[in-house]
Amino acid sequence: MSALDLLSGDAQTFLAKVWASRMHLHRTDPDRLVGLLSLDDADRLLTDTAIRTPAIRVARDGSVLPESSYTRSATIAGRQLTGLVDAGKALALFAEGATVVFQGLHRYHPPLTRLVAELELELGHPCQANAYLTPPGAQGFAVHSDSHDVFVFQTAGSKQWEVHGADGPEEVLLEPGLSMYLPTGTPHAARAQETVSLHVTVGINQLTWRGLVQRTVSPLFSTVADEHLPAGYLDDPALLREGLAARLATLAEEVRRLDAAAGAETEIRRFLTSRPPRLSGGLHDVLGVGAIDATSRLRRRAGHPCVLLDRGDRVEVLLGDRSITAPARIRPALEVVRVCEELTPADLPLDAQSSLVLCRRLVREGLLELA
Repeated sequence: MSALDLLSGDAQTFLAKVWASRMHLHRTDPDRLVGLLSLDDADRLLTDTAIRTPAIRVARDGSVLPESSYTRSATIAGRQLTGLVDAGKALALFAEGATVVFQGLHRYHPPLTRLVAELELELGHPCQANAYLTPPGAQGFAVHSDSHDVFVFQTAGSKQWEVHGADGPEEVLLEPGLSMYLPTGTPHAARAQETVSLHVTVGINQLTWRGLVQRTVSPLFSTVADEHLPAGYLDDPALLREGLAARLATLAEEVRRLDAAAGAETEIRRFLTSRPPRLSGGLHDVLGVGAIDATSRLRRRAGHPCVLLDRGDRVEVLLGDRSITAPARIRPALEVVRVCEELTPADLPLDAQSSLVLCRRLVREGLLELA
């Protein structure tokens, strides 16, 4: 099951009919969602790790509390660390009705790191994950809206959501196993019920056509001479009108000559190279790569991109934070790697030695991992 299927049901139906249009609810196996961030996980992160701000913030009655009310300082090797969460202070605030917010969980909690990585590749939009730990009967934030789309799912307890749409407010009770999609700008608020509540929000920071067009066209502005406007244009607006018309005509011609295919490739490269490397288990791969043989089971690393671009007698492989090139003749083997979740070197349409060389290289680059 893909990340998008898990959160939305049938992914294609969701993308065609729901994306950026209206609230959507989907029920799935509760264990799959709870396994992404359990109450025990939240307890461990809060009390057993050296978590620091801004990975944590605390809110109560609609206001974010000052960091000084739940943090402390410490030293490591003689150097001072600030913003360390004081578990005792944070738990005391929680007991008094405050909500503990875990921010950027996709950066430090592996199950959500994998979910977000896979979701980013499916959607082609940057994603993030936060979680909200709320005591019974409490509400961390008043009615508000987000500047991005969100998926919300409950992993402990239940929370009553008030969602404002075109037809007025709607009440939704979120429990483990039920996920909810809210488009950008949807006003909402939520209150925990009789037991502690833990829910996760996956934010989708949308890339837009306007942004793509701006990024594609903006280099052309450097071709317009940065000259002073002519003196006297206030008395004779024609000086501006004619000069601007000429420059716009030149710029329009330059826009018409832009290569849309090249612009699309640049955007794909920009997106992929802005994703952080995700190399969970990489130490074992480094230690075991030399022992890979024809029957070794390998698998695509979750959420790791593999985009193939033809370069004449070479093929470029975009791997996220970097790219590699290889002879074009091995593109069929790379296609197998791209589409298969699991494989062995012997599965590739290459001679035995070339298959081993390629697989070992792709393990070192992080695209494949030892299964």
